Amino acid sequence: MLTASLAIIVGLVVLVWSADRFVLGAAATARHFGMSPLLIGMTIVSLGTSAPEIFVSATASLEGSGILAIGNALGSNITNVGLVLGITALIAPLPIQGRMLKKEIPILLLVTVIAGLVLQDFVLGFWDAIVLMVCLVITLFWLFHESNDQEIGGLDEEEVAAIEQTSTAKSIMWLVVGLGALMISAQLLVWGAVEVATYFGISELIIGLTIVAIGTSLPELAASVASALKGHHDIAIGNVVGSNIFNLLAVMPIPGLVASTAIEKEVLFRDYGTMLIITVLLIAFVYLFRRKGRVGRSAGSVLLLAYASYLGLLLFQA
Repeated sequence: MLTASLAIIVGLVVLVWSADRFVLGAAATARHFGMSPLLIGMTIVSLGTSAPEIFVSATASLEGSGILAIGNALGSNITNVGLVLGITALIAPLPIQGRMLKKEIPILLLVTVIAGLVLQDFVLGFWDAIVLMVCLVITLFWLFHESNDQEIGGLDEEEVAAIEQTSTAKSIMWLVVGLGALMISAQLLVWGAVEVATYFGISELIIGLTIVAIGTSLPELAASVASALKGHHDIAIGNVVGSNIFNLLAVMPIPGLVASTAIEKEVLFRDYGTMLIITVLLIAFVYLFRRKGRVGRSAGSVLLLAYASYLGLLLFQA
């Protein structure tokens, strides 16, 4: 039990660190080969924010714990909105960008609905996964097609500078090291999570929705809080919205690609339902406060309270 708990802690720490190194290495390598900052931001960096979830879900699915992978995807989205944006909004009001109202927010709502339709038969199968992957390709194509060369695709100035200043040799090194560490730490985390779930008699789904989801959302939380403290909080909502889109389109399909995964009714009605409600709450706040131009502390408090209530429900039922 002690070994499994230690595996979770070490796995999470290395996972967060390696995801950051992997994204830097991949982005810098792509830049050295001539890819524009816009395309890097919209593909490598955007998908990179979901790298912990992707590797954990892939590892869990290959080890026969597909339900943990699904719980990770849904739980990460709930955590991103309720915990990450809730805490960040309490630190400083979050500016609302007009571009986000026209593009990312409608896409997030549509993708969330599609995810519900995919899960409504209580099975995530191969063709369900293909539908989500096709939606991912369409989303990437549309976002890039609707963007212009002046946009930097969710990258801030510090990230652009770090990418530009990383040499080719160092970027390849971080790409390889980050990828290897991601694979090892994801396997360590999944093993520890399954062991803890078995020891306490808790379902792997609950572990995926809580410990694993919070852990894999740490990069978003750290980045958003750090940006808010520095006064660079203008992309906090955009980062979370983008991450949630990719969690549903790039992370959730993974179990279905490996093997058809049966889900219980609670996954659809409790977990997906909570994700839908908290997503609609965020969208409502964005449109409600669009004239003020920012989502303030009152909205952050509501999101955090909703997340705390969901955690309380999970603990009660566990």
